[in-house]
Amino acid sequence: MSRALSLSPFSVINPINKRLIVKMSAIATKTVLKPPAHPTYDLKAVIQLALSEDAGDRGDVTCKATIPIEMEVEAHFLAKEDGIVAGIALAEMVFKEVDPSLKVEWYRKDGDSVHKGLQFGKVHGRAHSIVVAERVVLNFMQRMSGIATLTKAMADAASPAYILETRKTAPGLRLVDKWAVLIGGGQNHRMGLFDMIMIKDNHISIAGGIKNALKSVDLYLEQNNLQMGVEVETRTLEEVNQVLNYASTNKTSLTRIMLDNMVVPLSNSDVDTSMLKEAVDLINGKFETEASGNVTLETVHKIGQSGVTYISSGALTHSVKALDISLKIDTELALEVGKRTKRA
Repeated sequence: MSRALSLSPFSVINPINKRLIVKMSAIATKTVLKPPAHPTYDLKAVIQLALSEDAGDRGDVTCKATIPIEMEVEAHFLAKEDGIVAGIALAEMVFKEVDPSLKVEWYRKDGDSVHKGLQFGKVHGRAHSIVVAERVVLNFMQRMSGIATLTKAMADAASPAYILETRKTAPGLRLVDKWAVLIGGGQNHRMGLFDMIMIKDNHISIAGGIKNALKSVDLYLEQNNLQMGVEVETRTLEEVNQVLNYASTNKTSLTRIMLDNMVVPLSNSDVDTSMLKEAVDLINGKFETEASGNVTLETVHKIGQSGVTYISSGALTHSVKALDISLKIDTELALEVGKRTKRA
């Protein structure tokens, strides 16, 4: 059973594409992608909360009523649709939290493709422990796999631009959601309000314009001796020019310009990216660029050809379609039922 992440699953772990060797079974060594960094997020506490809300004040009364306490079984993970599997490392943390004696073996790793009907892992040990952990494990894995599956499709289509998620994540699950994006081949936007300055429309309105907002940010960073990424949102070509004019006459910490809603939807379900391309040409590589708005699986390829550095999509995490995964002891019957319902 994997132990690498369980030693300190919630310590600050370095971000994008930092990999760790983890022993996934007695006979195979595979790689698993670490969760992104966060200074205060306690992943173990999130797992404990998920288990606690399931157990309540009595625990699993159905298990207690139907299953002998020392009975041992073997249960198999079954994919019921095609996609990218994610949450394997997190599932191991859950199993360890419930019962460290459980033995887990995987035939796939986070980020691998699975197909409908594939058995891609198994867990062996006390039946009580497996059934108690089952729903929490699957809730995490199904959500993460859904995010990873859409991210992979979007990232492939967006190339050469990089796909990013946003802060539109499930409350309390931000690190988990953003971890799934990494597993799916995307990159992380800022984790929260603390790790990047992002000047958005409301900040600009309150500050009295883009130049005032940028000037205030530069002064704040200098006075507090801080270094971090700075992004500013622009909605028109005029605003892009205002940013460029400010940067040409002032020392600035600006690193990225967001080009918001410069992708214009057309009546034939296509999009017009001419405004976006014009903005990218104006910026001419002086800053990173990020396209936002009207980003879908159908439009992301065309947006990615505009020359932008990044494309951000809130849909990766705010409109999650979970990947159908189950954990079954009687896999033959599960497959029979799955075929009857076209889910295996």
